[in-house]
Amino acid sequence: MPRANRASVKVTFDNSSKFLPLDYELVTIERVVHRDSVNEYLINGSQVRLKDVVELLSSAHIGASGHHIISQGEADRILNASIKERKAMIEDALGLKLYQYKKQESERKLEKTRENIEKVESLRREIMPHLKFLKKQVEKVEKAIQMKDELQKEALEYCKREDHYIKTTEEKIRSQKEPLLHKEKELDNELKEAKSILENAKNKDEKSEELIHLENDLHQLRDEKDGLFRDFGRIDGELNSLVRMVKKQQEVANSMEHKTVTLVSVEELSVKIEERIKKAKSSNDIDILIKALDEVYSLISDFVDYNKDKVEMSLIADVERDIDNLQKSKKGLEEKLEELKKKESHLSQRYNNLKIEIEKEKDSNRDAEKAVFRIMAESQEVRSQIHTIHAEEETLKVVREDFKREITELGMLLGTHVLQFQNLEFDFSEPRHEQEDRRRRIEKIKIRLEDSGGVGGAETLKEYTDATERDAFLAKELLDLENSANSLMELIKDLDFRLSTEFKTGLDKINHQFKEYFALMFGGGEAHLSVTIPPKKKKDTDLLLDDEEGAYPDVESLTSEGDSLEGIDIEVNLPKKKVKGLMMLSGGERALTSIALLFAISQVNPPPFIILDETDAALDEANSKKYADMIENLSRYSQLIVITHNRETMSRAGLLYGVTMGMGGGSKLLSVAFEEALAVAK
Repeated sequence: MPRANRASVKVTFDNSSKFLPLDYELVTIERVVHRDSVNEYLINGSQVRLKDVVELLSSAHIGASGHHIISQGEADRILNASIKERKAMIEDALGLKLYQYKKQESERKLEKTRENIEKVESLRREIMPHLKFLKKQVEKVEKAIQMKDELQKEALEYCKREDHYIKTTEEKIRSQKEPLLHKEKELDNELKEAKSILENAKNKDEKSEELIHLENDLHQLRDEKDGLFRDFGRIDGELNSLVRMVKKQQEVANSMEHKTVTLVSVEELSVKIEERIKKAKSSNDIDILIKALDEVYSLISDFVDYNKDKVEMSLIADVERDIDNLQKSKKGLEEKLEELKKKESHLSQRYNNLKIEIEKEKDSNRDAEKAVFRIMAESQEVRSQIHTIHAEEETLKVVREDFKREITELGMLLGTHVLQFQNLEFDFSEPRHEQEDRRRRIEKIKIRLEDSGGVGGAETLKEYTDATERDAFLAKELLDLENSANSLMELIKDLDFRLSTEFKTGLDKINHQFKEYFALMFGGGEAHLSVTIPPKKKKDTDLLLDDEEGAYPDVESLTSEGDSLEGIDIEVNLPKKKVKGLMMLSGGERALTSIALLFAISQVNPPPFIILDETDAALDEANSKKYADMIENLSRYSQLIVITHNRETMSRAGLLYGVTMGMGGGSKLLSVAFEEALAVAK
């Protein structure tokens, strides 16, 4: 017959009394073992875990110690058992195994929870440096955003006021310039007419000729001077713009964020570091290596300190050269203007002298000459006013160019939003210098904004948000794990207290029954169970860890060893004998003591069934009667299956099964229900 692929065993309980916490009248527990060593456990046909089976049986005081199944020859097993095994039997009988399983499971969960706590703490430690770095970056970004908002507020007001100033100034210049140009044109026409009269006069003299030449010279000189003034204004505007640019570049160059170093200096530093590292590696000496690391650190520190105070002036130098060239050009214009002023002064002096001479003469022919003097005087005044307006135009041109450049820079930093300044309204009565102060504030904010890396950082903010959420999640998970660990420790503490209390209470009850059964069996005497911890056999020095571990006592080993060694000792005192120890009992006395103890345990916390196999074999007739009385009393609490040849024991059975040999030589099972038999006999 080939080997089967599986084997199974099942036991069925009558659960009408609900001693098992299941809503079934019959409960069948089955175990299936497959050839590949895989086990299956079933309760009423439903697959469950071994843990579920153990907990279910523990709730009915059925455990692995087997105190409720006594095989032939094992009547005194509880006496021969070690104190630890004896304690396990009593714990089974008291139904404490369920609490122990829960405690062990809680301890496993606690250990797993602590491992998870360590993992979560490790994860938090790993991301913490990156989170701190991101926090600093975010602080910079937030500061940049704050500066951007401040810049935007200042920029919008600046742009609105500057735009208003330029437009109103342009309108003002236009309104002032147009009448003057018209007046200048009229005076030019009058001057042409007066000069024409003088040139065509029949009796013109030398003074008239001189006057005409003098007017032409002054006109040319003043035109030339006006051109120089325009060039002077243009150069002066460019100089002012370049000076502001240099100042801004210097502020940027002096900021730490914009420090630069040359490639050559970096290569020199790299060569020095490489030389020291190679030298240290070739020495194979740890002291030299440490010294080399110190030297490398000093090199890098000195390099940073040197370049920290160094300002890169290459760009500034180019602009300063342009400034020098413009200043030279300006100086040349000043010299030319000075020469023209001298010429103008000389011509003006001659012009005034000629005017006085002509005024003294009363000749009517001098009317045209007097008109020329008047026209030239008015023309000079008009030219002076136009010159002033031209200077204002040049200044306004520089202001307009600066404003366009400012708009461009602000647009790069703030975007097109800066162009919305047209929609704002302000009181435009403030002094001009306040606008200049506002512009300086804007320049400072722009420099600080550039130093901080601009107004970007959306990815940094997102990464920081993700990292913060991750850390918050881990913190919450850590808190949940710590709460779970605390709950498990409280549960373990509660289970320990419950185990200790119920074990002590149950042991007292067992001792009470044990004393009675023992006295019944032996006609007196005393018996007692006590918790004991035998003296340590292990030397204290053996509990120390190895020297490499630090030679500290292993506290956990001491604790667990003390718990595992705790057990139950049995003390007996037979009547009329000086026997006070188990080792001095005879075989029959040991059997009686064992039976008394087993019955006492079963009496205190009755299991659903008890199987006794020839436990009364060593009893005489008197003790058999006592044994039968105890069996009969115990059957009220548990289902008893007794295998016996003792007539006294059989007489107390409710249902008797016997095996006899039939006619054909085969075994035959007979059963007798005593209650039915008595009824038939009557």
